[in-house]
Amino acid sequence: MQFNVLAVDPRQQVVALTLEAASETLAAEQARTRNLTVIDIKPTGVRLALPKRKTRFPATLFSMELLSLLEAGLNLVEALQTLAEKESGERREVLSTILAAIHRGEPFSQAVAALPQHFSPLYVASIKAAERTGNVAEALGRYIAYQEEIERVRKKIVSASIYPAILMLVGGLVLAFLMFYVVPRFARVYEDMAGTLPLFSKLLLAFGNFVAHNGVVLGAAFAGLIGGAAWAFSRPEFRSWLNTQLWRVPALGERMKVYQLARFYRTAAMLLRAGIPAVRALDMVRDLLAAHLRPQLAAAKKKIEQGVAMSAALGAAGLATPVAARMMIVGERSGDMGHMLAQIARFHDDEVARYVDWFTRAFEPILMAVLGVAIGGVVVLMYMPIFELAGSIR
Repeated sequence: MQFNVLAVDPRQQVVALTLEAASETLAAEQARTRNLTVIDIKPTGVRLALPKRKTRFPATLFSMELLSLLEAGLNLVEALQTLAEKESGERREVLSTILAAIHRGEPFSQAVAALPQHFSPLYVASIKAAERTGNVAEALGRYIAYQEEIERVRKKIVSASIYPAILMLVGGLVLAFLMFYVVPRFARVYEDMAGTLPLFSKLLLAFGNFVAHNGVVLGAAFAGLIGGAAWAFSRPEFRSWLNTQLWRVPALGERMKVYQLARFYRTAAMLLRAGIPAVRALDMVRDLLAAHLRPQLAAAKKKIEQGVAMSAALGAAGLATPVAARMMIVGERSGDMGHMLAQIARFHDDEVARYVDWFTRAFEPILMAVLGVAIGGVVVLMYMPIFELAGSIR
């Protein structure tokens, strides 16, 4: 079996060759006996295989592993080669591409910038700024800390939402089972008693009869509704419109703004601490804000270019909470705005987490009560004629 091998020779030049071997491991061994450092190995010929789903390269995990190897004393090329040797598939291809770019003389930031589908502009900017001082490990540490903080808040929100979501799903399924399966069967039993039933029982059983006679139409309408909702949520225009409507809800909109501002502060803090100028950093974090907040950021950026302090510019644009504005002033006096923005972001992240925790604690019992009343009401209305019949027999 033949393998196409991409490797680096002792003169640090990238070479491509074809080797005959029984397996990929033996082909790699042959290349090493020729004093070649293997970058990538692929079997020749056409192979029939199912298309593979493209997965995003785990940039955070890669950064953690690379930082550990750099702190252990390896240089950047040795660390990347070590990581490439242990990986396989698409991850190995990404690392091989980075290595090949570095061997061509490109800096690390340019190598990862050529893979925008795997490395964000924030990642590239942080690495590029660190290359000026030669401390890539520090930039990796900042990026890892940034991602850990983002993930911490996200996990709190997701974990707080799981139980209410399960409760709503199970309650909805039970209610649907009663309304679309049990009630139509009770309606057939009570057909001869229609004149003596209580009003609400009549309405419920009338709904049951309607479902029994129009089940196919209702099923098609329900499927169409689900399909239409899925299609609508897949459209960016609809998601933008829905997001705008949610922002208009007084209490919810305020919390959504605080959450977005926290992400905005945290990302700007990482860029400022990496040595990126404030105006450029604000340009890079523009897409983190909702569409209706971006013109406000543009106005603030223009004022900063004119020499206005960041605290005053962001405050005038409505992009700084009272707490954030005061803390920014302290950061401007100390000359460490990056650190202060990180502290502001953590303060607001904790505030959002407390609000989510409070809301779920209050929402869960209310949701249980609503579902209990709805399910219990349906059951009582179904059995009420039986109770009345039992009372008349006495």
